Amino acid sequence: MRARIDEIVFDCADPAALARFWAGLVGGEPVRRSPDWSYIDLPADEPGKFSNRLAFQRVPEGKAVKNRLHLDLLAEDIPAFSAEAVALGATLSGSVVTDEAGSFQVLLDPEGNEFCFVSGA
Repeated sequence: MRARIDEIVFDCADPAALARFWAGLVGGEPVRRSPDWSYIDLPADEPGKFSNRLAFQRVPEGKAVKNRLHLDLLAEDIPAFSAEAVALGATLSGSVVTDEAGSFQVLLDPEGNEFCFVSGA
């Protein structure tokens, strides 16, 4: 038997606001299920389908340390995608790093969760 990922859940202070940010970044419509829970269904290549769900749940404590897990988002033009993310409320963390595997830019969402824009070599 194998389990499958049902959804990826972010702990946060403001689920509705974080759902709007991520929907602006990756697509999908933010859904506010309750004051403590919002989500977006990530668009799939097939119309009318979704590939996975990002969910956002309210927790009482703030983020204290670096995430042990983060999302890498494929971006053809890292500076352009980064500028759009900053306009939505993200913060750059360092500069673009390039090595033999490609390039990446670390950013923080409005609640400080790390994510990266990446592109291949």
